[in-house]
Amino acid sequence: MLDRLPFLIGLRYVRARRRNHFISFISLTSMLGLTLGVAVLILVLSVMNGFDRELRERILGMVPHVQIEEAGGMTDWEPLAERLMQHEHVIGAAPYIEQQGMFSVNGHNQGGMVNGIMPDWESRVSIVDEHMQRGSLDDLKPGSWNVVLGSILARNLGVGVGDSVTLMVPEASITPGGVFPRLKRFTVSGIFSVGADLDSALAYANIKDMQTLARMGDSVGGLRLELDDLFLSGGVTQDIVNQLGQGYRGFDWTFTRGNLFQAIQMEKRMIGLLLTVIVAVAAFNIVSTLVMVVTDKHADIAILRTIGATPRSIMGIFIVQGLAIGIIGIVIGVILGIILALTVSDIIAFVENTFGIHFLDAGVYFVSELPSQLIWSDVGQIVTAAFVLTFLSTLYPAWRAARVQPAEVLRYE
Repeated sequence: MLDRLPFLIGLRYVRARRRNHFISFISLTSMLGLTLGVAVLILVLSVMNGFDRELRERILGMVPHVQIEEAGGMTDWEPLAERLMQHEHVIGAAPYIEQQGMFSVNGHNQGGMVNGIMPDWESRVSIVDEHMQRGSLDDLKPGSWNVVLGSILARNLGVGVGDSVTLMVPEASITPGGVFPRLKRFTVSGIFSVGADLDSALAYANIKDMQTLARMGDSVGGLRLELDDLFLSGGVTQDIVNQLGQGYRGFDWTFTRGNLFQAIQMEKRMIGLLLTVIVAVAAFNIVSTLVMVVTDKHADIAILRTIGATPRSIMGIFIVQGLAIGIIGIVIGVILGIILALTVSDIIAFVENTFGIHFLDAGVYFVSELPSQLIWSDVGQIVTAAFVLTFLSTLYPAWRAARVQPAEVLRYE
């Protein structure tokens, strides 16, 4: 029977009304602190996981994992593409031409990167065709001088499908009238939107048209490669360049987007650490709660000791009480955190639509919607950390309770 006493009495102390209401208040605040700490930690880590997922699926779905270029331009690219496709980690290849330029329409100017592509090859290395709002990449036919713009770029220029835009590239044309920048009028044939900053600075045209504009003849700028694992891009790039030999160079997505990815990972770790400290503070509030309970229950402890309860049993009583407070707070926090993590995107969207405000601007952030991804391993780690902190916070008060001397207490009763 004595073996069950710590568990039964500990739970009884949790349910019992206090003569000292301040102790009950401290217990409640400890429980609420754990609830809020665990819930916020789950929510914030889910949002950071969402940003990480959007970076991988959207940004890195549009940005090439690996780019291979040849000095002086790449002319015989098709056999090379077939050769590179034999690599165990390469799942797609497509030619490209990149051209920095400035679009101009009725006095509105906007800089951007124009990618010359082959529409039937582009789907092997990019997800742009899955995010077309209007038009299609198939409209980018050779000699059509059509262009597909990002949604933010089109909005800033004030154009839609069927409108004309003038592209000015940073290369000069020498004419009898003098030196003029190279200009070409394009027709907007489509608009894409991936909900990221690429929508404000990226456009697509047919590779033949860009070869003519850049005066590259039959050469292309290089090959874009899609990998089965983007985190192998550094090793794969080096391996391919070593196989191809001199005259070739390669670079991967970490040169253009690596800092952003590393920043998200660093922010996730730092925010997780800071919020864990908040959980720790809430957990250690249990120390003050149990210390006051021990002081309040000196007589009860003395009586239990006189009827045969061991110091270990007394410690068990207060450990059970502290753990019960902590577990209740953790369970409620987990439920609340999971609900918020699964619905925060819809909640933010509702607030934006209701009040006409926009929290994330793709021109500033790399996504325009608040993403969230609940990862159960994160929830497990949070629960484990909160439980361990709660358990540690019960040890000192329980040890103090076990040291109560019955004779000293009952002498004054």
